[in-house]
Amino acid sequence: MAATRYIIRVANTDLAGERKIRIALCRIKGVSRMFSHAICLVSGIDPERKAGDLTDAEEARLNEVIRTPQKFSIPEWLMNRRKDPETGEDKHLIGSDVTFERDNDIKRMRKIRSYKGLRHAEHLTVRGQRTKSNFRSNKKRGGSGKKVVRTREPPQGAPSKK
Repeated sequence: MAATRYIIRVANTDLAGERKIRIALCRIKGVSRMFSHAICLVSGIDPERKAGDLTDAEEARLNEVIRTPQKFSIPEWLMNRRKDPETGEDKHLIGSDVTFERDNDIKRMRKIRSYKGLRHAEHLTVRGQRTKSNFRSNKKRGGSGKKVVRTREPPQGAPSKK
């Protein structure tokens, strides 16, 4: 048996070799605990195994399952992009694709001037939270730094009181 590796590379992400594979897979952006467990079951890898003990063939199998989960009959309710607005199909995004699609969705909402798009544009909460007392950390406060202390000076030519 080969020595345990400390870092393995799956889906362009470095995973800790000393962790269980089902936990280590959660480091990949777009992979949840349930999805990682489903990946392990479909690929035939014990979820309790250490990630550093995987062979190269098992790593390749994991990469394939993560990239195309539809081919391996993972249920559509586990996908993170269901009914895509452009194509209408269910797909699962990982890595930087998640951020890219989210940004495109926000841009589309702003463009069509939906309520959520307007809230995003104003940097306000989108999902109905109260804003009177919360979410105040990044708002501009009254005033602009130091206060200027003004002393009242007597008008020119008037005698000063002492």
